[in-house]
Amino acid sequence: MPVRSAILGGILLVVGLLAIAVGILPVDEALEVADRVWPILLFVVAITVVTELAAEAGLFGLIAERTAVWGRGRAVLLWLLVVTLAVASTIFLSLDTTAVLLTPVVVLLARHVGLSPLPFALTAVWVANTASLLLPVSNLTNLLAEHELDGLGPAGFAALMAVPAVIAIVVPSIALFLIYRKQLLGRYEGAEKEERSDRVLLWASGITVGLLIPLLVSGLPVWLPAVVAALVLGGFYRARRPTVLRFGLIPWQLVLLASGLFLVVEAGHALGLATVLSAVSGTGENPGDLLRLAGTGAVGANLVNNLPAYLALEPVAGSPVRLAALLIGVNVGSLITPWASLATLLWHERLKALDVEISWGRFALLGLVVAPVTVTLATLGLALVHP
Repeated sequence: MPVRSAILGGILLVVGLLAIAVGILPVDEALEVADRVWPILLFVVAITVVTELAAEAGLFGLIAERTAVWGRGRAVLLWLLVVTLAVASTIFLSLDTTAVLLTPVVVLLARHVGLSPLPFALTAVWVANTASLLLPVSNLTNLLAEHELDGLGPAGFAALMAVPAVIAIVVPSIALFLIYRKQLLGRYEGAEKEERSDRVLLWASGITVGLLIPLLVSGLPVWLPAVVAALVLGGFYRARRPTVLRFGLIPWQLVLLASGLFLVVEAGHALGLATVLSAVSGTGENPGDLLRLAGTGAVGANLVNNLPAYLALEPVAGSPVRLAALLIGVNVGSLITPWASLATLLWHERLKALDVEISWGRFALLGLVVAPVTVTLATLGLALVHP
């Protein structure tokens, strides 16, 4: 997947640059997009480095061990703790972080205590997507929307999205429990603790991540504390385990893909894409119009990916409530196709590395049931509290 993302990103970047060269996309508009995007991509790079280094120190493994203890031998309690952990990880550290780092933690946790990894693996990816509504840092689409919601801030963003976010977490969780209730109503044996080789790095990672989380919602530009945290942890690793610091820590494939998508969609807008989409997604703020926009976003996400779907539809949103409905569609609706979100593709790569088999047909079928229901209820919740 990383290679395919890099190739696709390179192709899209070339297409975008050609659009600039032939005059389809004016240079000043391309520079405006670049000025808007660089803080977001810098945040993605920095938070990825932080989470990779924290995982290397054993921080997430330690959290998984403590979670197993708190489960008290009951599979359903352990699963609820995993849901809570996935929600917290997604909200404060982004859905891609949950997909990349929590997936192996929950799979190994389930195997370690003798449970099937599938309920926990599917929980990780569904919650990663659906819990990514509450804060700007939770999803790249939210960071893009924050630009349009100038002055709202993290607290205002959370107030706007609070009710839909709760619905988007609860509904898929109930569905997961009903699907896997037989496995989740069993019991498990306690697991042995794993020794950490470098306590200094473990403590440094825990303190850094613990301080970073409140700074991400403090109102500061999110890239700033993330970059500082990456530099701090990088300094510790430079002193104690320099071989860990490698170019592969940087998600350059994602940066390349996102850059290409931004340019191509902006070129599409220059060609009149917004006019076409406005006819499809409507313009009003009544429940029907909000459902129409959210549904269009969900379909777009599952056809091409949630990032270009958001970028394409952003100009036709036009108000905070409509932007919120669009985010519900592209974030929560991306549970059906494997390419609907980058997090899902990253999740599947981790499962393959761990020899966990999952049928894309079953994945899509379950998503076809859960995604429309969740998007509809979350959008109606938005309409109810923001009439």
